[in-house]
Amino acid sequence: MSDLRTKLWKVDGEGPALREQLSEAALRLRHGGLVAFPTETVYGLGADARNTSAVERIFTAKGRPSDNPLIVHVASIAEAEALASHVGETERRLMETFWPGPLTVVLPVRPGAVSPRVTAGLDTVAVRMPSHAVARELIALAGVPVAAPSANRSGRPSPTRADHVREDLNGRIDGIVDGGAADVGLESTVAMVDRATGAVRVLRPGGVSAEALAAAGFAVASAGAEPDDADREAPRSPGVKYTHYAPKGELCVVEGAADAVRAYIEARLDADAAAGARTAVLAFAENGAAPAYRADKVIALAERGDTAAAAQRLYAALRECDAARAARLYAEAVDPQGLGLAYMNRLRKAAAGRVVRV
Repeated sequence: MSDLRTKLWKVDGEGPALREQLSEAALRLRHGGLVAFPTETVYGLGADARNTSAVERIFTAKGRPSDNPLIVHVASIAEAEALASHVGETERRLMETFWPGPLTVVLPVRPGAVSPRVTAGLDTVAVRMPSHAVARELIALAGVPVAAPSANRSGRPSPTRADHVREDLNGRIDGIVDGGAADVGLESTVAMVDRATGAVRVLRPGGVSAEALAAAGFAVASAGAEPDDADREAPRSPGVKYTHYAPKGELCVVEGAADAVRAYIEARLDADAAAGARTAVLAFAENGAAPAYRADKVIALAERGDTAAAAQRLYAALRECDAARAARLYAEAVDPQGLGLAYMNRLRKAAAGRVVRV
């Protein structure tokens, strides 16, 4: 696959002009190709979800474990319903309330609707309708349900820009649709309705928080604790079983009061400097001023308390640390409420469980 030429389509605009720009990429998808494209969460690596050979190429290009199911992207609620053997009242209300948007709904799969490689052999399929105009137009033009995990090498930080995709997958896929930077920056929430209670269980926190689900009138059975599916042979949701989002260096997340966090990180940086290790810190600015950590690379993700801005920049920041050849990374934690729960979920996974409370 290394001799495959990866084409880049840079798109903008809307209506007929956008459809014309996307026509070749849509044709590639329809004919079994692999095309990366922007969504509001991260860039996805798309293939026809019905085409087993195309779906298998996703796993090969990413180096993705075969028991990790894929999310199927659709352009309408009707297309989602066509993939399911049954859609209950609560699932339909979730779609009508939060679609298009960063919510994935797990449904009982209709036999033969998608390749068994998409579902990892399970009896369910995870489906979402992205809100990104380019994504929806591409899916509609292709005329096929599009299986699309994040468009990165498995385990690496997810891509939020087209150049991140090129860094990981150039020469391994057919093309990349460059539609600018992702807005949310973290993957979608994955939710499943408990048939016995009708409550919504959050399998993976993401762009739609448990608080938003509750505010919309849904009973929430789980607010994002590590799900039992992490121990299943095949998890029902992507992102719960394997190490994900990791930089090349060793990341440590530091929780606690701001002054204590700063003191701990400074002490670790001094020890790392004495050992000759390159260092980086992911921090929060105070009144526009980034903290002056004694590190080789300091990235102020956002103003303290602006979790949405930090989430949008997180994966790009981890890649910047890789470019800086940081061997030791430290990240200031945020309050795990609302979007902060998804942010901390990704940060902890990137750190492979290296979390310190001070």
